[in-house]
Amino acid sequence: MPENQKKDPISILLVDDQYLFLESLKLVLTTLAPDFKIVGTVQNGQEALDFIESTKVDIILMDVYMPILDGVATVKLISKQYPTISVIMLTTFEDDDYVTEALVHGAKGYLLKNIAPDMLVSAIRAVHTGTISIDQNIAVSLIQQLKNKPTSEKQEDLPDWFYELTHKERQIIKHILRGLSNKEIAAEVLIGEQTIRNYISSIYDKLTVSCRKDAIKKAQEIPLFYLE
Repeated sequence: MPENQKKDPISILLVDDQYLFLESLKLVLTTLAPDFKIVGTVQNGQEALDFIESTKVDIILMDVYMPILDGVATVKLISKQYPTISVIMLTTFEDDDYVTEALVHGAKGYLLKNIAPDMLVSAIRAVHTGTISIDQNIAVSLIQQLKNKPTSEKQEDLPDWFYELTHKERQIIKHILRGLSNKEIAAEVLIGEQTIRNYISSIYDKLTVSCRKDAIKKAQEIPLFYLE
């Protein structure tokens, strides 16, 4: 490449349902990285899909928990329809149970929202060159989860739907069996009530039920040990 020919900037789409976080992130990235171009900010996965239909995007920084279409469902669709776009997931929690799902579905990065700005810039550049970037704390948590998973789990006579549940969904089912409301479950697991509703909707789909009563009846087939 001739010395006087500049590289195109890395085009980035920011996706998060918290407007203030979006604006702060945009300011940080444009201030620290002249090779970055923030091409848009949207507030859920569906808006992200609509945006990339008409705009070139290299990197998407995307929240995990969002209304309408969450981050994991979105990255699954993007990896199939737009394989040249690299998605980096952002989360608040180190033990996020969506880590494995997001990586399996094509995410190229998984970072904590409290990451130092310069480290975030470095991670974006690394992912743009083909590297997978995972926050060290998340990687440690993921390894620990795999170590703690019962090796004999598959040997039990458990229904197929059980293996589709994430660790967090199993926790929520346990609280449902205890008779807790959505608000009470949210307080127990330290996430928002709307996020709990999203989880429960996913649980209903995996259990092929349409109401709490039927979900409880089906979940009672599972020994409580496996819902830890």
